Amino acid sequence: MTADHTILAADPELTPLWQAIHDRLSAGSAPADIATVTVPGLTPGAVAALKSWLDTSAQRRRGRTRVPHTDRGVTVPLHPLLDALGLTTDTLQALVEDAVGRAVVNRRHGRLAAAELRQELVRHAEKQLPHLPGLRARLTSGTDEETAPGMRRLIDALASITRHLPHTPPRTLAKLAHDHAGDPHYFDPATGPGQRLITALAELADRPEPTRPDHIRALLAEHGIIADRLSATVLLHQVRALGHGPIDRRLNEAITPVALNLLDLTRTPPRLAPHPLTVVENPSVLEAAMESASTQPMACTSGQLRAVDHVLLQLAVDQGVPLYYAGDLDAAGLHIAATVQQTYGAQLVAMDAALVRAAGDLPSAAPLGPLPNSCDPALAAQLQATGRVLYQEHDAVLTRLLDPASSEPGALHPAPRQAGE
Repeated sequence: MTADHTILAADPELTPLWQAIHDRLSAGSAPADIATVTVPGLTPGAVAALKSWLDTSAQRRRGRTRVPHTDRGVTVPLHPLLDALGLTTDTLQALVEDAVGRAVVNRRHGRLAAAELRQELVRHAEKQLPHLPGLRARLTSGTDEETAPGMRRLIDALASITRHLPHTPPRTLAKLAHDHAGDPHYFDPATGPGQRLITALAELADRPEPTRPDHIRALLAEHGIIADRLSATVLLHQVRALGHGPIDRRLNEAITPVALNLLDLTRTPPRLAPHPLTVVENPSVLEAAMESASTQPMACTSGQLRAVDHVLLQLAVDQGVPLYYAGDLDAAGLHIAATVQQTYGAQLVAMDAALVRAAGDLPSAAPLGPLPNSCDPALAAQLQATGRVLYQEHDAVLTRLLDPASSEPGALHPAPRQAGE
């Protein structure tokens, strides 16, 4: 007989059969090479139909069948089935695609193509980046047809920018990215290509990849590459300086907070007076310090630590300036505080359980969320009891930070700013 293609494709009881054949074709088998197919999930009606097409009367009388059950499903001989239905191997793929509703994509061909693509990319990387064997291995693993053009572009850009190091005279990262990749932001440190450039420079220098922003910029600078050093700033208020350079003069003459960028702190760094420096997370604290006419030396990082913040903190450590740090009492603030404490030896202030109790049962409307493991257990317990974040804008925090007469534990008593210093 010659079965109707449309009826076969539309029969829901036969769908598992066509799906099983679809899977074999997608795995790379040719229709003519499939002898049998094992089909799980066939209904009794579908099995009865297959037996009616494939079993002879003699087989049925003897209790034999050409579609036996196994542990994995019903085994169906494909070519006898095609003969019984009047179909050919040439029409099989169209039938199963109609039944399943999805084209057959030969994954074996795709795997072979991907392997050849990777090999071609490996050869290209070996030619362009002979000086970076470690990076080459990372770049060429897992490449597919979709990502290959972007990876080839990255390889070419890295080869071009690292071929003649250090760049003399030094050039900005944005200019180099523009000239070697056609996009001034292509090698920004936070991007994938930027991270690969850092990996390349670390491999050339035979050292571990840096993670701190200031260390990353230092590595770039060693190779004649200047990362952005103008846009990000750190705020200093009532900070006195003992040197005679331009930044020292700006600090000593200022009556409002001074914004210093990375260039200020690295080209003409100030010589800081040895008064304790309180570093806070939020600019609003400096606003409150101005409003209260506080003479306490303070700096503000404006949240997460960037290269300019790390440079200031390291400068203070190198010059013997005692450091205090205060941040928001939430996960991010506690993480920053732990970094400053562990890296620069700062004493944490206005970040303790007594302060949370002083702030009351509802310090803010913001839910607390998970706390980092580095959080002091007593502080964590007090915060979890309220279930709310305690921000630096809270009066309890500002009082602790700005009122030298505060008797709360951890209150600051820094040396006052002296007239004429």
